[in-house]
Amino acid sequence: MKRQTMYFRMITSSLIRRRSRMLVALLAVAIGATILSGLVTIYYDIPRQMGEEFRSYGANLIFVPGGGDSALNADEVKKATGFIPAEDIVGIAPYRYETVKINEQPFMAAGTDLNEVKKTSPYWFVSGQWPAGSGSVLIGQEVVERIRLSPGDTFTLSGTDIGGKSFSHDFTVSGIVQTGGTEEAFIFMPLSDLEGLMGNSGVLDVVECSISATQQVLNDIAGQVGENVDDVTPRLVKRVTQSEGTVLTKLQALVYLVTVVVLLLTMICVATTMMAVVAERRREIGLKKALGAANKSIIKEFLGEGLLLGGLGGLLGVALGFAFAQTVSINVFARSISFQPLLIPATLIVSVAITGLACLLPVRSATDVDPAIVLRGE
Repeated sequence: MKRQTMYFRMITSSLIRRRSRMLVALLAVAIGATILSGLVTIYYDIPRQMGEEFRSYGANLIFVPGGGDSALNADEVKKATGFIPAEDIVGIAPYRYETVKINEQPFMAAGTDLNEVKKTSPYWFVSGQWPAGSGSVLIGQEVVERIRLSPGDTFTLSGTDIGGKSFSHDFTVSGIVQTGGTEEAFIFMPLSDLEGLMGNSGVLDVVECSISATQQVLNDIAGQVGENVDDVTPRLVKRVTQSEGTVLTKLQALVYLVTVVVLLLTMICVATTMMAVVAERRREIGLKKALGAANKSIIKEFLGEGLLLGGLGGLLGVALGFAFAQTVSINVFARSISFQPLLIPATLIVSVAITGLACLLPVRSATDVDPAIVLRGE
C-alpha cells in the first residue's frame, strides 16, 4: 500500500471514530464557507442589483445644450451617446419642449420617444394606455384639472410653428400621467408629431439617459462627452448617483464586516474542537511517541484531519452559499443572482486556510505531549 493511501486512510478513520466532535467542526466550517461564498456572491452582484433597482428612480445622466447654444442638435446627441457602452444602456429619451394652446389656454408640449420614456422613467403612473402611435398623447394630471379631459377624449391643439404659420391638429388622450412632479404639467406626444407641428426636426432641449453603471463609470462617460462633444454638456443627476454610491458603499462594508466576524467565529469553533480532540488522544499520542513517532508525523496527521474537514466544509459551503445568496437576492431585490464559478476554488482555499490556522494551536499542544508522563496515567 502506498504511503499516501495509508495516510489518507489513517486520517479518515480517525475522523470517523470521532464523528460526533468532527461533525461539529465540519458544520462550523460549512456554515462559515456558506456565509463566505453567499456574501461574496451578493457582494459582486450588488452593483448590478442596485443599479437595476435605482433605475426605477429615473435617469442618472442628462445632456443639455453647451457652447452657448439654446438647443441640442440630434447629430451631436448621437455622437455623445456613442460614448455610452451599449450593454449599460437602459434607456435614452430625447425631449423637445414647445408652447401650444388648447381652447386658447397655453400649455407646454413635450415631444419625446415614449417607448424610451418607459425605460428611463418607470416610476410614471399612467391611467389609461401609453400612446401606441401618432395622434395619441399623454397628458399630465394638472392639465386634466384645467381642461377636464379623460382617456379616449379628442381635443384640438393649436399654435404657431417656427415660420410663424398657425397650425391646428386633433389629438386623442391615450392616458393621464401622475408623478407628483413637474411632469404633471406637460402634454407628452411622439417627437415626430411635435416636429410635424413645428415644421422642423433634429432640434432637442434635453436628453435623459438611464445607465446601469457605477458612479465612477458615469463620471468617465461624462468626462469623455465633455471633452469630445463641444455642443453637448453632460450632467450627472446627483440625487440618484450619489444615493446609489452611498448605499452601495455601506452594503459592501457590511458584507466585509459580517464575513470577517463569521470567519473568526469559525476559526474559534474549529480550534476549540481540535483542542478537545487532542485532549482525548493524549494517551494515543504518547504511545505513538514512545514507539518512535516524530513530531513531524504527529503534525501531519492532525493537520491532515483539519485540512480534510476544511475541504469538505468548503464544498458544502459553495452549494449552500449560492442557495443562501439566491434566497437573499430574491427576497430583497426580487431578482435572481448569477453564479460566480471562481467562488468554488476561492471558497475551498479560504476554508482550508482558516481550518489550517485554527489547527496550529491544537497541533502545538499535541507535540508537547510527554509520553513518559501520559503513559504513567498522569
